[in-house]
Amino acid sequence: MAQRIGPPDHPGPDHRRRLSASFRKETIINVDATISPTYGEHKEGMDISYDDQRGYHPLVVSLHNTREPLYVINRPGNVASHQECAPWIDKSLDLVCDHFAKVQVRGDTDFSLTQHLDKWDDRCTFVFGVDAMPDLVKIANEIDKADWQALPKKPKHFVKTRERRRSGTIKQQIVKKRKFKKIQTEAEHFYHFTYQPGKCKKTYRMIVLRKTLKVLRGEMNLFDDFRHFFYITNDWTRSTADMIQFYRNRSDYENDIEQLKNGVRALVPGSDSLLSNWALMVIASMAWDLKAWFGLLLPYRPLGLSIVRMEFKRFLNTFIRIPCLIIRTGRRIHYCLVGYNDKLQQVIRFSEAIKSFSSA
Repeated sequence: MAQRIGPPDHPGPDHRRRLSASFRKETIINVDATISPTYGEHKEGMDISYDDQRGYHPLVVSLHNTREPLYVINRPGNVASHQECAPWIDKSLDLVCDHFAKVQVRGDTDFSLTQHLDKWDDRCTFVFGVDAMPDLVKIANEIDKADWQALPKKPKHFVKTRERRRSGTIKQQIVKKRKFKKIQTEAEHFYHFTYQPGKCKKTYRMIVLRKTLKVLRGEMNLFDDFRHFFYITNDWTRSTADMIQFYRNRSDYENDIEQLKNGVRALVPGSDSLLSNWALMVIASMAWDLKAWFGLLLPYRPLGLSIVRMEFKRFLNTFIRIPCLIIRTGRRIHYCLVGYNDKLQQVIRFSEAIKSFSSA
């Protein structure tokens, strides 16, 4: 039940070669799983997940550049996120390694499968979260205070003119007034060291992020706490701060999964068996792929890239659900677009791009 990247094969050259050299310079493969709940009682293969939801637990392997799923794998709801994910990561690498100069794989702690890291080290660069195991926490606690480096905090946004005066935060006022317990991050420091997992023959770069937390109750400071977060990677060239930011950017992948679930509704189990729901997920997710290919093939690149990141509902309302009058006069058929917008002029030119693409 594999889903291929790109449009179907045709006599012309591979569509990936038509992408710019800068686009093919590097790519990122994101790996994650999500719970697809259902209230049906006769769904074959469904089970109860870790958070007491009944349904399925599909695995989604996506290409970050185009935001399209490479593979969607349906599984029962009680399986772990990492279960049987390694073969699908290998298949994803087979798809993209020949078309991109640099391939990176990114996933959370569930996908740091140490028995496969040596194999992936030969094919790509990767970064995975690692559970705070006792031996790693012990190493972090033994790091000298002078060796920790402060992680610079990126501003949420840049003010081009002057900053507006903001009203008081109602939520914080309620927390202080009712003396709720609150945990806030005071500072973040990082360090990295070499580490060889027990199932690996190679050593890798282990990054540890120490968060200094302030525990408050109302306005009273109860105590300070430390928490350690670990990331393993085979990228030795990028700075540690950049690696942490690169890993954090995977949070944007949650938006893609949300669009597959609620935008395209590809992860909604509509049939009565595990295999048929898997087929529905793959078929429905093709609508999201078509949106990405439509944006990539548009001659006007700024609009095309905005389409790649566009929500599916907005894409439908802008480019698909357009009122049109079909007028037959003599031997001619006229199409009169009633709901015209400024983006449709590029869409009209899209047919010419498809003709040149097919005849190449």
